[in-house]
Amino acid sequence: MNKVILLDKPEGLTSQQAVSLVKRRMGIKKAGHTGTLDPMATGLLIVCTGEVTKVCRFLTDMPKKYETTIKFGERTDTLDACGAVTETGHAGVDMAALEDILAQFRGRISQTPPMYSALKMAGRPLYELARQGIEVAREAREVEIEELKLLAYEPPFARLLISCSKGTYVRTLADDIGVKAGTFAHVTQLRRTSIGPFDIKDAATPDELEILKKPSAFLDIDQALDFLQEVTIEGEELKRIQNGSPFRTRLPLSGSIMIKEPGGKLLAIGEAVRGLVKIERLLHL
Repeated sequence: MNKVILLDKPEGLTSQQAVSLVKRRMGIKKAGHTGTLDPMATGLLIVCTGEVTKVCRFLTDMPKKYETTIKFGERTDTLDACGAVTETGHAGVDMAALEDILAQFRGRISQTPPMYSALKMAGRPLYELARQGIEVAREAREVEIEELKLLAYEPPFARLLISCSKGTYVRTLADDIGVKAGTFAHVTQLRRTSIGPFDIKDAATPDELEILKKPSAFLDIDQALDFLQEVTIEGEELKRIQNGSPFRTRLPLSGSIMIKEPGGKLLAIGEAVRGLVKIERLLHL
């Protein structure tokens, strides 16, 4: 199977366990995901299968949308409800003050990745070090919060809608909001509702992992990548890309592009820079 599968990941599974579940249910040997969800988180996980695993990285840089609930008054070692409480503070944050605080986190902000994360340092995921009680210095990174909206507030719980760039840690955002409010906060619920143009309403639950049950969850590769520009080639250029050689085009293309043959079959993903197209991934569909 060479498909992109939109999975509604259930709570309690790591992203890799969710991929293994898809492989077992679908009888697939080769599959991978395009962006980690914490075990406690639910929602949209993009799973690439077969030859489509070659294009996973082209689906990782898209903005994401989440709905989350945070609890004021407690910080945990994991910054979510899975961890142990390490510090406590007041839970009564004024609603007007909270709205002002949220406004300060919209736009480009700096975040320090949490220790309990899949980010690797010297080849090891940070969460492995954290479980051993080891804390290491992490470089802050810039992320963008396009939207941060208060959906409901019943102290000590606040429900938020977040639209953000790749690499944003919602747990860190919750912790930083708590600090800005003069207390602590952690994530108690997290659901990813969209990734770029892909929406949770089209995703399949584990029980719906059949094309006939949820056809919207199973995408051909060119459907999944239709946000990319494309070029059709033939003749000598066609022979060149089959050898992985670059070719030139007069079309005003830039960045990642789909390369197709005249019949519409997707042959490769390329990178176009000033008229020169280099082959990034040859596909055998």
